[in-house]
Amino acid sequence: MNPEKILIVDDTPANIRLLTEALEPSGYEILAASNGGQALKIAARSRPDLILLDVVMPDVDGYSVCRALKADEATREIPVLFVTAKDETKNVLKGFQAGAIDYIPKPFQVEEVAIRVETHLKISRLTRELQERNAQLEAESARRRAVEAEKHKVDERLELLGEQEARRWGLGGFVGRSRLVRGVLADIERLRGFPGTNVLITGESGTGKELIARAVHHSSTRSRGPFVPVNCVAIPAELAESMLFGHMKGSFTGAVADRKGCFELADGGTLFLDEIGDMPAPLQAKLLRVLEDGEITPVGASRSRRVDVRVVAATNAELDEKIAAGGFRQDLYFRLARYTVEMPPLRERAEDIPLLAAHFLAVFAAEMGMPRPELTPAALALLAGHAFPGNVRELKNVIERALIESRGRAIGPEHLRLVAPTVRRAAPAGAPVPSMPTPVPLPLNLEAAEQALIQRALHETEGNVAEAARLLGVNRSRIYRRFQQPAV
Repeated sequence: MNPEKILIVDDTPANIRLLTEALEPSGYEILAASNGGQALKIAARSRPDLILLDVVMPDVDGYSVCRALKADEATREIPVLFVTAKDETKNVLKGFQAGAIDYIPKPFQVEEVAIRVETHLKISRLTRELQERNAQLEAESARRRAVEAEKHKVDERLELLGEQEARRWGLGGFVGRSRLVRGVLADIERLRGFPGTNVLITGESGTGKELIARAVHHSSTRSRGPFVPVNCVAIPAELAESMLFGHMKGSFTGAVADRKGCFELADGGTLFLDEIGDMPAPLQAKLLRVLEDGEITPVGASRSRRVDVRVVAATNAELDEKIAAGGFRQDLYFRLARYTVEMPPLRERAEDIPLLAAHFLAVFAAEMGMPRPELTPAALALLAGHAFPGNVRELKNVIERALIESRGRAIGPEHLRLVAPTVRRAAPAGAPVPSMPTPVPLPLNLEAAEQALIQRALHETEGNVAEAARLLGVNRSRIYRRFQQPAV
């Protein structure tokens, strides 16, 4: 570490020698100037850590030198101590007004000068360290603000994408005319006049539970308020309470500012809690209290705040089993399930598959800037016979990939990448596994039954329409007509 530098400015060589002899034993590097002009040059070049300055000098007096030092950004922060025989009050005040931090009268005691020099150098060091620390804190704060701003932008973009998804697939995106879909739409319509009722949506992954939640929100008077989606699985356990209820500045490490939680952000609107069955038990108790009281208490806050939020929760888990196993609170279930909507899996509304496939095909073709190709009867039959464990989400992905692979040409079975080929029923424990898939019972609707038979025949013949027609005892034109009906 380099020694601290002290500049002594005095037109009397004896004073310079005396001060040098007093300060050098402490390890300081001593610089000397006999007039003001020389002092300013040395200060600008060497940047001393402290200046001992005489007032009366032949060319420029000490007050002018001090003012010049303080006017220059390069030397402004160097502490200046006047050492002079002009110790009248007016001169002392004039020295401080010029920018000095101390005033030592002559004749001086070398011990006093050494102690004052050491004290002011220590103050100067602490000041610099404080300034550096403040700069570091400001830089860190700026970085955090930038991260928060970027996160906010991402959240806004994700929310916008979510809204676009809701409009794309939404109530106008509830594509299908099956009895089960009509039942879901009727449930949403019933909820229109009850904007304060909490709703629990059940169904397998990929069936469109968030779509129902958005439809419930947008079809009610709460549509003017925010829709805030939260995936309970994705919340870190240590941040869960803060994310839902907010926190106060300083309530924990990293809480650099007050922050609203999801409940406050959803005030006046809807909070969608996806995968509610995976919410940690301690958080379940706090959520129950909020649902009962309508009040939240941010982490670190001493007072609660009222919120007006409708909670729509969704789960693909069997909550009754979780309740029996002690993994989910029954009282919370009753609070959430004031009204329950069940979204059926795609395999239970197979008659909607051609409509959904045509819809997704039209959407993706428009996005990719290409004309919408047709789905061949064999492709339609393969889709209609597939179990779709990933439900509508899987169908959507299959259609998008098929469009890419077909490059705008007619989509056939060779373009469809399906996880499993057919619907299979679970066999009882210990029962032999059949070599062929168990046939799905024919529906009682004549058109649907005909479609199911044609699908099975096409599956048996691996999409060979002529062979399927031979098995069914009908003309090929009948199969083509059945699968080339325009999608609604």
